[in-house]
Amino acid sequence: MDIKYEMLEKEINNGNLKSMYLLYGNEKYLIDTLLKKIKKQFGNLLQGINYIVMDETNVQDLIFNMQIPAFGYDKKLILVQNAGLFKKDGRKKEGTPLQKEVSLFIEENNTLIEETLVLVFVEEEIDKNDVYQAVYKNGMVCQIDELKPNQLITKLKQVCTLYQVKVEEKTLNHLLEIAGTNLQILISEIRKLIEYTGNGGEITIEAIDLLTVKQIESVIFDLTDHLGNKKIDKAIQVLENLMYQKEPLQKILITLYNHFKKLYLCRLAINLNKDIAIALNLKSNQMFLVR
Repeated sequence: MDIKYEMLEKEINNGNLKSMYLLYGNEKYLIDTLLKKIKKQFGNLLQGINYIVMDETNVQDLIFNMQIPAFGYDKKLILVQNAGLFKKDGRKKEGTPLQKEVSLFIEENNTLIEETLVLVFVEEEIDKNDVYQAVYKNGMVCQIDELKPNQLITKLKQVCTLYQVKVEEKTLNHLLEIAGTNLQILISEIRKLIEYTGNGGEITIEAIDLLTVKQIESVIFDLTDHLGNKKIDKAIQVLENLMYQKEPLQKILITLYNHFKKLYLCRLAINLNKDIAIALNLKSNQMFLVR
């Protein structure tokens, strides 16, 4: 069955572990947070005894590891990361032999799994194949994608409150515009700003501009702004700084091309009185780019 992140986090915090999970999406920080909480419930984990980590290199041994008991422990934690079990095999309608075996084993041995295992699958992307259907029927499925800006701001405010540091919403919006929407990067940047500001202080836009590492997308905004204002020397300086930071030239050119393309689409949308967000095909967590 499907479960929301907040509900799943609450259940795990309360010690209510299920026997099977599928965590998928592109928000690595939140997924890693859940994995840490699950591991904490186990207490002492011994690799190869009550804790098995698997990926595409050894996933063929998954069923074998599910059948072997955790000697001296009630249950075993098996973590299967990016192993390809939830991907379709090209154009074939049927799954791979391993996918068939795993889905059949889960269906036929659900009682064994509930009594002896906590099985956690982690993937970035999935297809709803036979393995997915088996996990969905017998376990918990949680999609964890990048948070929307308002959710990110709420998270960052919680961190600031924890350290008794004040910050305004418009200031955090500025942080998102510079550092992007990756929560792992944002947490790292906000901790740096908290350390700089100190207990009882307030994070300012000036502090963000001084300390925050700009993501390449934000730097490209600066570069194109300088070009638009015919400040060629400053545009060249931005480009040289990117190269000095060892950003691959191909990445710089592709990002620059994508930005010019978006500017062109914005101009077309404005001229045709169309919605810019629709013209740019923005996701819900990218709406701040419209500004």
